[in-house]
Amino acid sequence: MAVPPIHRSPHPAGPRLPWLLDAVLGLVVVAALPLAIVAIPNTLSVVAKLLPGDIDQIGLMRTHGLALPALMLTVPLASVALRRVKAAHLLLAGLALVALSDAAGGYAGSELLVGAVRVVRGIGAGLILPATLVAVWDRARVLRALWVGMFSLSLLAAQALALWPLDAVSSWKVTLQPYPLVTGVALALAAVHLVGWMVLGRPSTQAADDEDRGRLLLAVAPAAGIAIMAISTANEGWRAIPVIALAGLAVVGLLVLASFGPPRNRTLSYSMVAVGVVLLPSAAQVTLMEMGGLGGPGLRGLWVPFGLAGLLAVAAAVAVRLFAGIAGRWLAPLGLLAMVAGLCSVRLVVPAADGLVLVVPFTLLAAGAAVALAAALQDVGFGAAVYGLSLCCAGVLAGFLLGTGVQMTMLDGVRSAQELVDRFVGALHWWALIGGFLLVVVIALASVMARRPVKEEAAAPRERADAGAEEQPCAGGVADGSAPTGTPPESAFDEGRLRWGDERRSEPPAVPPQAHSPEDTASA
Repeated sequence: MAVPPIHRSPHPAGPRLPWLLDAVLGLVVVAALPLAIVAIPNTLSVVAKLLPGDIDQIGLMRTHGLALPALMLTVPLASVALRRVKAAHLLLAGLALVALSDAAGGYAGSELLVGAVRVVRGIGAGLILPATLVAVWDRARVLRALWVGMFSLSLLAAQALALWPLDAVSSWKVTLQPYPLVTGVALALAAVHLVGWMVLGRPSTQAADDEDRGRLLLAVAPAAGIAIMAISTANEGWRAIPVIALAGLAVVGLLVLASFGPPRNRTLSYSMVAVGVVLLPSAAQVTLMEMGGLGGPGLRGLWVPFGLAGLLAVAAAVAVRLFAGIAGRWLAPLGLLAMVAGLCSVRLVVPAADGLVLVVPFTLLAAGAAVALAAALQDVGFGAAVYGLSLCCAGVLAGFLLGTGVQMTMLDGVRSAQELVDRFVGALHWWALIGGFLLVVVIALASVMARRPVKEEAAAPRERADAGAEEQPCAGGVADGSAPTGTPPESAFDEGRLRWGDERRSEPPAVPPQAHSPEDTASA
């Protein structure tokens, strides 16, 4: 009797109780992303009066800023390492390094130890960002939107979150361990996620292929260059004009790198660069401007605007992820335009004595960034996503350098306290103008660089289809074997993902056909 062959399903089985694993992963994202981004601001100058007299205060402030260079160098390398290391393991390792920096921060009493603690924290944060992104990539659709919303909120509120633990402190070392309790909670959640990932089933995760790995390694070079430039400007005391020129050159270099790769990935890369350069540096300056000592409402008056902006950012990202569909490509420039409107409102309402007025700029900035990133992430693979994330982190430091150069220009020759405040406000307004102009340039660049080659590529399949129109197509296929012209080209990262129409692909029958019986031969 013939034995029918056994056909295995081409799609791996998912984990048991996926909703439970997704719920734990969502909690990890909510706790870990702000914890990673809060490592970026350098807040040691706020507690400068608490520094001991036998320590070089200027040198200590410089080494305290090493977390951001370490983070932006770690993100592309960690993204490459995800080919070998599972996301759950990398996420737990990143949070463990953040916990280690919290524990070691209480013993850091020298410039060298402070620098080491901040570098370790930056490396841990650099592991968390790509690990959480790959963990949510193929899970429930809401999780990727949650990641985008929390990422935008974290960039918006990073400066405020870094300043909050410093209220009425008695030790400067709090800047090295701002949220030890939150770190412990996030580490415990990551451990629960790892156990659930091992027990309930290991969901498939994405990794960068050889082409994207090459681009990720290429992104390390500008990140290292920007880091060296930032350290040099701090150590050598550069003037404002060279700082602005080099920071502008760094932004141009990031936009050039964003132009690499397939045209369908460029909108995301450009959006990531724009969000990195504009969002956190702008929000940090607004937060410092609204401190109580400058006539603003202080941090206590800012949490309502931050909370509303965060909720709307997450809701906007979820709406784009669930309902945008093919129209998502038009939402990315609209999100960047919303950020332009937010910067315009900064020029109109900041400084403000009433914190509720800041709901307008904060919401436009955070929700605009969330919409732009969520829409741009719709049609790209994981390799393009982590490449854009690497450019975004490098853009944060470039934005800080550019903003610092603008402040140095405005504060030159200040003679009184009132003039100092006025110049700070003027520097913020100039920065908002520069950031808005950059966003408009990115929108125009994306519309040209991401659309023109697509039309050229779409013309080729139509020509081939016209040339082979007289050929008789095979059953279930196109005559020339090409994909329909309306379908965007898929990357190597989408091979194992179910798409619309997959249920119509040829599959082996569920019940094998009946084999010939020996009795049939005998009766014949």
